Amino acid sequence: MIDTIETPAIVIDEAVAYANITAFQNYCTQHNLKLRPHIKTHKLPHFAQAQIRAGAVGINCQKIGEAEVMAEAGIDDILITFNILGDAKIRRLLTLANRVKKLTVTADNSPTIAALARSFEAAKKPLNVMIECDTGAKRCGVQSAQEALFLAKTIKASAGLTFGGLLTYPPVGGAMKVNAFMAEAMALLASNDILCPEISSGGSPDMWAAKDTHTATEYRTGTYIYNDRSLVERKTCKYEDCALTVLATVVSTPTSERAIIDAGSKALTSDLLGLNGFGYIVGHPEAKIMSLSEEHGIINCKTDEFSIGERISIIPNHACVVSNLFDFAWLKTSEDEVKKVLISARGRVT
Repeated sequence: MIDTIETPAIVIDEAVAYANITAFQNYCTQHNLKLRPHIKTHKLPHFAQAQIRAGAVGINCQKIGEAEVMAEAGIDDILITFNILGDAKIRRLLTLANRVKKLTVTADNSPTIAALARSFEAAKKPLNVMIECDTGAKRCGVQSAQEALFLAKTIKASAGLTFGGLLTYPPVGGAMKVNAFMAEAMALLASNDILCPEISSGGSPDMWAAKDTHTATEYRTGTYIYNDRSLVERKTCKYEDCALTVLATVVSTPTSERAIIDAGSKALTSDLLGLNGFGYIVGHPEAKIMSLSEEHGIINCKTDEFSIGERISIIPNHACVVSNLFDFAWLKTSEDEVKKVLISARGRVT
């Protein structure tokens, strides 16, 4: 029973999550795109396996620790989208590569590729390496198609590596930039007789326009399984499509127009993402969570809108961060039934 859950807590409506998985998988299938979900949103083998059963080709992880948890759960096609550096991490990567059918990593510089090559030269099978390209998000990534060609040649010349293709995480609305960059890079690769097996793009805000990135063969998205307030505000989804909520309790009403809940920055995240307030309170659209301390959330509300002991559900601004703040989640499996599950990849940030 939800009424017995101690707060603050994550509650996930399983039916809504499954509906979200199915809807976007169908979209990708319709538009001949491979779907590779990013598990950083849910960090649960339970849902990663559901995404693969629905038709996903594999999963995307951000860190080796996440990938290790997913491999332990039997998932055997994993992409890690992060430059991996350091002897300890590469030793773990070697072990992981021997546990799964297909392991792919990304790189955007020669030192990273050289370190991977040295370590995988004598490995049982070569490591698949994709080149990350900056198509406008200004995070990681090579800055030109010429740089992509240079790194592709470096990977091709390395005994322990295979060239897996090109990858990008574009800015919102960046399909045209991705297409232009990838078209130039593919032409350069082809002129040098280098096959480009995959072009991977992604991003949850633009997920329903994924087909516009016509150069891509694969799409990566994470938040779509839960959705959150930021995606509602971008009109990517509606509030009824949000599967994850934070259950909180009103613990104080110091004035008639201020209520305090037991969910602060350690439960809701301090991410604003350009929004006003720290979440949407279900059933109270005018009330605003205007500030957070570590354990307190401060709500500005109408006169006597909340009462002490009242339990409220909050759709967070950014669901991915919230998943990493809790050891456990509660799966709502029916109207009255809930099941406690360990968030297995929570805290796996190395």
